Amino acid sequence: MSATPTTGALEIRDLVKAYKPGQPVLKGISLEIAGTGLTSVIGPSGTGKSTLLRCINRLIDPTAGSIWLQHDGERVDMSALRGAALRAQRRHIGMVFQEYNLVERLTVMENLLTGRLGYVGAWAAWRRRFPQADIDRAYELLDTVGLGAFANQRADALSGGQRQRVGIARALMQQPRVLLADEPTSSLDPKTSVEIMTLLREQGRARGIPVVVNIHDVDLARRFSDRIIGMSGGHVVYDGDGAGLDEAMLKTIYGGEDWLQ
Repeated sequence: MSATPTTGALEIRDLVKAYKPGQPVLKGISLEIAGTGLTSVIGPSGTGKSTLLRCINRLIDPTAGSIWLQHDGERVDMSALRGAALRAQRRHIGMVFQEYNLVERLTVMENLLTGRLGYVGAWAAWRRRFPQADIDRAYELLDTVGLGAFANQRADALSGGQRQRVGIARALMQQPRVLLADEPTSSLDPKTSVEIMTLLREQGRARGIPVVVNIHDVDLARRFSDRIIGMSGGHVVYDGDGAGLDEAMLKTIYGGEDWLQ
């Protein structure tokens, strides 16, 4: 660990991930993610967008490179951590999943409180005994995401959009320093997709934290992003705003022209 300040909440240096030896999916990615704003990562399937996010929060281990997370005056290389030290730092990174990852048989409130498991003892968690402050925060977050009336409803009774709102609220229960979202709109209709992207952007701004979204929908990326990262073949080939994402650059990112028709 180092107390040396950096200009970004996340700094990724020369990140490589190979699931098979000699076949890297990520090929030396270097990025700095500022302390606020919504960054969208776009690119064709298989180019490493989800792998990048999963390396950042260490759901998978990088093959090489470093992932520096800054929070509370500390600068920590997530790629070097193991065991309890990794678990302690991972709770500072909120994650919203494509398929929601809710516990279907639990209520909405119980799913939210799982976002605090890293902060309470195992015995208390098993007995579902959470501090009153956590319960109060969960109710506040449910109101924030528009599900105040659904606290006691089981997760398996919710629509896709409602489930994703629960997923966002659960991630925010961690009081994260960085919020990641892996294809949060891929299973949703266009109207609900806009609502979810609006919620992610608003919550990032309200909490002063960066939001990084892996997304296939280029129009949504243009509409909601402060910054867009274009990936192709495991490399970053574009880093800028929506205005610079013209047809020529989209061809560079996605290849060919047929998909633009």
